[in-house]
Amino acid sequence: MDYTDIGFELEAGVATLTLNRPEHMNTFSGRMGVELGHAYRRCDEDDAVRVVVLTGAGTAFCAGADMSAGDQTFASREDDSTFSASPLAMPAWAVRKPIIAALNGHAIGIGLTLALQCDLRFAAREGKYGVLQVRRGVMPDCAAHWTLPRLVGMAKAADILLTGRKFGGEEAVELGIASRCLPADEVLAHALAVAREMATQTAPLSVAVTKKLLWQSSALGPEEVEHAETQLHHHLMGHPDAAEGVMAFIERRTPRWTSSVSEDWPDWPDPKK
Repeated sequence: MDYTDIGFELEAGVATLTLNRPEHMNTFSGRMGVELGHAYRRCDEDDAVRVVVLTGAGTAFCAGADMSAGDQTFASREDDSTFSASPLAMPAWAVRKPIIAALNGHAIGIGLTLALQCDLRFAAREGKYGVLQVRRGVMPDCAAHWTLPRLVGMAKAADILLTGRKFGGEEAVELGIASRCLPADEVLAHALAVAREMATQTAPLSVAVTKKLLWQSSALGPEEVEHAETQLHHHLMGHPDAAEGVMAFIERRTPRWTSSVSEDWPDWPDPKK
């Protein structure tokens, strides 16, 4: 796919996906959704990609939906069988690589609900954040009713989703949405530094199975999680990376990981068994 509304760069195991409509503050378009879903699939399948950073071109991350159609922006899609409130073919949580959202500026509406699907979020102190859809006559999207309560709890999720209010980067950290708040011009650099360290220091297969189980965990009981962890440990302990991680630590060197997410993926355990 030729990308127009996003950018894609891959360097040293880190894929940087850039929402790329800076003249419109990266407002979300249908084309952007198609391209981002395609890029996520590409990152999931390509073993050269170890970590993903999602950011925005210019001074905003994503200022919400493209409302250039005016009162037809949210016109009925009842007859459109392709419409989904989650417009990405593959959500960030399903990608078997860690995804860091570098919120370099405003993340409003779908801009924030897309970021909520990521694994880590770093916010700009100057940015404004919020899920404003109820103030536009629609409702939150991109599975925000599932992702946000997992991050902040029901009471804070209700505060954010039902009021549609905006908040700053520091409150995003206080709420539990973002891990860190930094000056806007430092957000991407920090995210890339974290990504590069993860790309070298963490075993790709270990991170991939940990991410998947982490996202599944809220629907499981402790016994079910224990069962899944045990089965996945059996799989990981049989691969060379389990020895390499120990020897790299003992020899004080950078690990040389050899396991492949695409080729060594385990049969996923059924936690009910």
